[in-house]
Amino acid sequence: MNTALLNLPSPLQLSIDLTDEQFWQLCQRNRDYRFERNQDGDLIVMSPTGSDTGRRNIKITTQLEIWNSRHKLGIAFDSSTGFKLPNGAERSPDASWLKKERWDALTTEQQEKFAPICPDFVVELRSKSDSLKPLQDKMREYVDNGTKLGWLIDRQNQQVEIYRMNQQIEVIKSPPTLSGEDILSDFVLDLAEIL
Repeated sequence: MNTALLNLPSPLQLSIDLTDEQFWQLCQRNRDYRFERNQDGDLIVMSPTGSDTGRRNIKITTQLEIWNSRHKLGIAFDSSTGFKLPNGAERSPDASWLKKERWDALTTEQQEKFAPICPDFVVELRSKSDSLKPLQDKMREYVDNGTKLGWLIDRQNQQVEIYRMNQQIEVIKSPPTLSGEDILSDFVLDLAEIL
């Protein structure tokens, strides 16, 4: 097999027609990249995060998993997890959580691939190379597809945008913590080493 190295802008959006299975196989064969598809089926290719963003992101997923292990109310996911949203988009939030009964309602096959479900809770962490508007659009897409609570952590502007179902976006400047509200009862994310 011949390989070719491409020097392309990231994220790159391509209009390409892939079945769900072909998209799954593409992701499995190219694990050094993150792929998403928007609701129109356009392929979005993203490079892995930089080390500093990865360091901050693991602090989010670790805190979420520790809370989840204690409360056992659902399933926590890291940034490499893909979900097929009701609008047809395939997205991979930086951290996410799903109520246990919703996860358990999926078949084993659905759980093993990109689960056809929208998480109840999502987090996106803006890295220095991320443009803000595409992340805001992605957050709105999550909420439009069923996410009840979402946090867009914007390190560049030292703020957090909070997305809630059927509510206006709330913007908080430099919060020390974030509350999981009634979605993730008693969960508090410490932002000391994240924001």
